[in-house]
Amino acid sequence: MIEIQNRKAKFDYDIIETIETGIVLTGTEIKSLRAGKANLKDSYAIVRNGEVFLVNMHISEYVHGNIFNHSETRSRKLLLHKKEILKLNDKIRLEGFTLVPLKVYIKGNYAKILLGVGKGKKLYDKREAMKERDMKREMDKAMKYK
Repeated sequence: MIEIQNRKAKFDYDIIETIETGIVLTGTEIKSLRAGKANLKDSYAIVRNGEVFLVNMHISEYVHGNIFNHSETRSRKLLLHKKEILKLNDKIRLEGFTLVPLKVYIKGNYAKILLGVGKGKKLYDKREAMKERDMKREMDKAMKYK
């Protein structure tokens, strides 16, 4: 199963809620995605004209695509119901949340994106998370040798 994750997302954002969405891709994009040639780093989703778009997701050009290849970082439409889009739009506008893609995967024959609704962490929050991770690692190491 192909699964491309955005590892930086959980470090940079406090994820409150997750939503599974579909994504509109061209033929060469889905072939490249199935080959695992995608990157979610620095990508985000926006609501524009009642539709949700994924911006800055990098899908490498398909090797055998010749003239039909896609541009690598184009905006891609996400497939959501209208009620879900309105709910997300209210959260983004009123409460200051951001839509961050957490992972891309193939489910059946369809490409899906797990979108996270999150609020950006401050620098001191990130330092605290790093301290907790280091302490947990040291505790696990100490328990292993006992």
